Amino acid sequence: MSTQVQALYDFTGEPGTTEMSITSGEILTLINTDIGEGWWEGRNSRGETGLFPAAYVRKVTPDESAPTKMAPPAPRYDQAADDWGDHQYSAGDNNYQRAASHDEGWDDDWEDDTYSEIGPGPQQSKQAVNQPLTPLPGMPISDLNHQIDDNSSTFGSSVGTVRKNKFAPSSKVSGESYLLGTLNVEVPDSDKIYIEQEGDAYIWSPIPQPYNVTVASPKKESKFKGIKSFIAYQLTPSFNNIQVSRRYKHFDWLHERLQEKFTLIPIPPLPDKQISGRYDEQLIERRRVQLQEFVDWMCKHPVLSRSEVWQHFLTCTDEKRWKAGKRQAERDNLLGLNYCISLVVPEKALLQSQVDHITEQCHIFMNSMDSSVKSLTNMCIAQTKRFQGPYKSDCQKVGEAFYNLGNALSLDEGTIVSTSKLTSAIKMAGGAYIEIGRMYEEQPKYDFEPLGDKFHLYKGIVGSFPDVLANHKAAVQKKKECERLRAENKMEREQLNEVFRRNNVISYALLAEINHFKSERTVDLNATMQKFLKQQITFYKKVVEKLEVTLQHFEQ
Repeated sequence: MSTQVQALYDFTGEPGTTEMSITSGEILTLINTDIGEGWWEGRNSRGETGLFPAAYVRKVTPDESAPTKMAPPAPRYDQAADDWGDHQYSAGDNNYQRAASHDEGWDDDWEDDTYSEIGPGPQQSKQAVNQPLTPLPGMPISDLNHQIDDNSSTFGSSVGTVRKNKFAPSSKVSGESYLLGTLNVEVPDSDKIYIEQEGDAYIWSPIPQPYNVTVASPKKESKFKGIKSFIAYQLTPSFNNIQVSRRYKHFDWLHERLQEKFTLIPIPPLPDKQISGRYDEQLIERRRVQLQEFVDWMCKHPVLSRSEVWQHFLTCTDEKRWKAGKRQAERDNLLGLNYCISLVVPEKALLQSQVDHITEQCHIFMNSMDSSVKSLTNMCIAQTKRFQGPYKSDCQKVGEAFYNLGNALSLDEGTIVSTSKLTSAIKMAGGAYIEIGRMYEEQPKYDFEPLGDKFHLYKGIVGSFPDVLANHKAAVQKKKECERLRAENKMEREQLNEVFRRNNVISYALLAEINHFKSERTVDLNATMQKFLKQQITFYKKVVEKLEVTLQHFEQ
């Protein structure tokens, strides 16, 4: 008897692939569970077959007549269900401790590739800022409200943005314990980060010993006798020249740790996740380039480049050391605004009106920048498609037309030499345009694709700034609440002064990050535009040279 499964959640298959769309509650006949990568193959009631995520369905037992079980919250499509083993929370006085499972080996942690290197179609891959949450299939409204409470706390992400963190409960990263001075953590001097004044601006203390990291040699590896396969990238830091191998899942884990720890610093984005064409050479190279952009930004950031979890990611080659460092990163107490306890800032108190003005200007700028960066990214994608599609096709059609004319003339050449030369030259013109078509097809990898990869980086960073500004704004609001409590004699003057001081630290951190982004983008975008224009000039010079050589055959 065929095994049947019931869809727990809606899933929209990627057009043009073997993926099949399924609807919550739909009954499917299971065909194959050995696809790998967390995918199953099935047939729907219309006789259509295709792949769908195994985590999005449940098997129907033979004695079940009308399945009505309530679906659990939908799994995050970008993570394996047992990624890094099981993690549990134990709560007490708003301080959470994570108890990691005993099975934490390097290979064991990364055994299941279910959702780390694949991703949803465009419909699932984005959740717009300020978009209201909707209940998942089978989710009670009370659970939805709980989900909103968990993810839009006073010191969490901006309203309407869900950033559920599987390792850090929202109460731990709220930062309230830092603002109210209830967080008692000693930070060694070597781990402290300084903010300095430079003219009228405030900046992060420069990196003492700058370094870079190369991402190279992506190669397909496998285990379990080829059942599991993945792409590994080789990272080599300049400070030790010791190569480490990292999979996309490792980057994904790192990215989560950075996001939960540095809520006042936009974290550069990783490449988009997808399954279609995952091992295509061009796709692998594009992912490597975007990983290099991520790594370059990390290396140039005065705070991120020194963070312990990043250094551990770059240098660890021993499994035991990896496990210890991984546990330490996942049990970090200095998350969110609590990280500000590591900061040393000028003693001068900032004027709140001045800070408000700067943050408002930043908000306006980021909104405009976000729109233009997205537009530019889309333009790069569109131009790449045109170069490789219509532009190539049009040139080759021109070439074929000339070549056909040459063939026609060759039928009536006779013994006249000049006619023969003309026929040959026309055919060469046709060949030149066909070759120019091939040049159009190849060109995007030198200009529009690198440009798009650069603005993929900026799209992620700029898109994260609203959360950064929201975290700062929430801290300012908390300060105002404390002022009101002091006015009502419900808070001591000393405690209010401490709230003021710590709020000042948060403001310094925001100003330093705004100035860092401003200085980096000025240098970075200047170099990016120069590189793009030089490649464009080189390309069109080659086209002109090709036509000039062809012209000479007509002049002889």
